[in-house]
Amino acid sequence: MTPKEVLALCREKNIKAVDLRFMDFPGVWQHFTIPVDKLSEDVFEDGLGFDGSSIRGWQAINESDMLVLPQPETACVDPFRPIPTLAMICNIQDPITREDYTRDPRNVARKAVNYLKSTGIADTAYMGPECEFFIFDDIRYDQQANEGYYFIDSGEGQWNRGRDEKPNLGYKLRYKEGYFPCPPADQQMDIRNEMMQALIDAGISIEAQHHEVATGGQAEIDMKFDALVPMADKVMIYKYIVKNVARKHGKLACFMPKPLFGDNGSGMHCHQSLWKNGQPLFAGDGYAGLSQLALWYIGGLLHHARALSAIIAPTTNSYKRLVPGYEAPVNLAYSRRNRSAAIRIPMYSANPKARRIEFRPPDPSANPYLAFAAMLMAGLDGILNRIDPGEPLDKDIYDLSPEELRGVPAMPASLDEALQCLENDHEFLLRGDVFTEELIETWINYKQKNEADAVRLRPHPYEFALYYDI
Repeated sequence: MTPKEVLALCREKNIKAVDLRFMDFPGVWQHFTIPVDKLSEDVFEDGLGFDGSSIRGWQAINESDMLVLPQPETACVDPFRPIPTLAMICNIQDPITREDYTRDPRNVARKAVNYLKSTGIADTAYMGPECEFFIFDDIRYDQQANEGYYFIDSGEGQWNRGRDEKPNLGYKLRYKEGYFPCPPADQQMDIRNEMMQALIDAGISIEAQHHEVATGGQAEIDMKFDALVPMADKVMIYKYIVKNVARKHGKLACFMPKPLFGDNGSGMHCHQSLWKNGQPLFAGDGYAGLSQLALWYIGGLLHHARALSAIIAPTTNSYKRLVPGYEAPVNLAYSRRNRSAAIRIPMYSANPKARRIEFRPPDPSANPYLAFAAMLMAGLDGILNRIDPGEPLDKDIYDLSPEELRGVPAMPASLDEALQCLENDHEFLLRGDVFTEELIETWINYKQKNEADAVRLRPHPYEFALYYDI
């Protein structure tokens, strides 16, 4: 769409309000709303002001003024607002220099695509994230000086097999057996269908929806791949729609990587490929039908995976998911078909256009703009430096002997370790000024102080089970 077409759409749909959305540093949408008569063609060029000092990880209070610039191609009618509302995603600029803001995650993603084109390697990076999430019936949590707890409930959770529900109709999914039973065991088919249709109505192409492995309402709705920046936009629209459909039904959608102990966590496995002049670059006559360029891309991802972890698995909760035994890709290897490897080469189709790699460590707590950009930069570093990914590992990694496993590098075991890895290895992110040294430093400091240290300093409920009587 052009600005003129957006204004025409507002008239056609009788829009009354325009919601302007942008991404904060950790990865949560922020917004403010203007009356439709305040949206003119000039706004797309001149922007609108807001206080950047109130956004997490952004400006100091003495440099607080910032601009949002609505991007007309992202315009979409919000299906949840009773007053007809048009939503648009915005870029962020400095009002004095009119330069794109270096800490705006969408700007980082745009710069990554521009850097890709400047290398001459490819002109398009396609991303296809598989965002998993839970649909819960109830959640309570708190942390005070004298207490700390969480409580999650789901009508299909195995822990409710004996609950008096007047009547309890059974069909509580057993742990790790949520993939793919039909209703009535799958109690959430209808709500997922509604989510799927709302996404389609918002212009997002959907390939499938299904229950995922875990009990307690784990779900997945698969979007068709798209170019890097539009795909990151779609991840945010996806989260918004999924959360609001759930809320409409008195439920909640949770994108935490590991909300339930003892069952599978939620990942954001990310399918990736490079194209040039409309032709796929990952298809070839190498291992699993890959090109040499694709193998070097894999080499870059594996070489920098421990540093990437601080961006693609960026929460303390991420490392509750990245443990052996739950289809979690802890060990850094690549393989065709093998879901226990960090990188899987899907073998569903022999079509060269379908040849891609699937990087499995990311989870849906990641900021998609930063995550997609960082993965692309790692893959490009692999191509530019011809990084050998080593031999594929087609065995079940969880069945390897300790001697065999010692030769396979692993993901970090904590956010603290991941942040240290990023501090030690981030030169590849700085190429083309895609990420800046200041942005990396701010990310590490923010995550360390506000998340890693904050969790480390607080007593954990299970510590009382372990140590109360010591």
